[in-house]
Amino acid sequence: MQKRFNKKMQLREKSWTTELKAQSSWQIFKVMSEFVEGFEKLNKIGPCISIFGSARTTEGNKYYDMAVELAKKLVEEGYGIITGGGPGIMEAANRGAFEAGGKSVGLNIDLPHEQEPNIYIDFDKLITFKYFFSRKVMFVKYAQAFVLFPGGLGTMDEFFECLTLIQTRKIDRFPVICVGRDYWEGLLEWMQQTMLEKFHNIDQEDLKLITLVDTVDEAVEFIRDYYRAEHPLKPNF
Repeated sequence: MQKRFNKKMQLREKSWTTELKAQSSWQIFKVMSEFVEGFEKLNKIGPCISIFGSARTTEGNKYYDMAVELAKKLVEEGYGIITGGGPGIMEAANRGAFEAGGKSVGLNIDLPHEQEPNIYIDFDKLITFKYFFSRKVMFVKYAQAFVLFPGGLGTMDEFFECLTLIQTRKIDRFPVICVGRDYWEGLLEWMQQTMLEKFHNIDQEDLKLITLVDTVDEAVEFIRDYYRAEHPLKPNF
């Protein structure tokens, strides 16, 4: 009985290994192709600002309007705009860049519900990814700042990913700006009171990586002042 069981497990393991090898070989080339396409396209664009926020934010919402205005002003400062390529805040930021005549980049993601890229992305600056991790590299590598509007899990993912990379010095420090005190203040208070003071899981310096603003002009001014203070514009890694 035991011998039969062992033989059955060996056959399962062999099948598992064979299938994984075939899948892994294909995945390696797919991942490589996403990195190559991303690097080749974004290398030519120059300094950019990555803007994040909810795909559910509709035109007429104050944060949609602010994202349009912010992107326009950042284009006037000489930056391109990178978004996740979808609707909501992403559409608003791409729209602002497009209407200001700036570079409008969309890093779209292939999802089960088929996120459609918005119409304000430059046709030669649209990249569609299968893998979130390769897409994240592109958000970070060329960004001179992260600007985060109110959003859901994806926005939080980018927020904490970026803070972790800066905290661990895997990338250079750059501005991480949260727009909307009414949305972000509760999270930042929790980080202060619970993560820092109660459990000691972060340092006070970690919280200084985050800038909270309520207006577009505050965000633009912070980025402008940061790079006036002898911080070079360059890829993060």
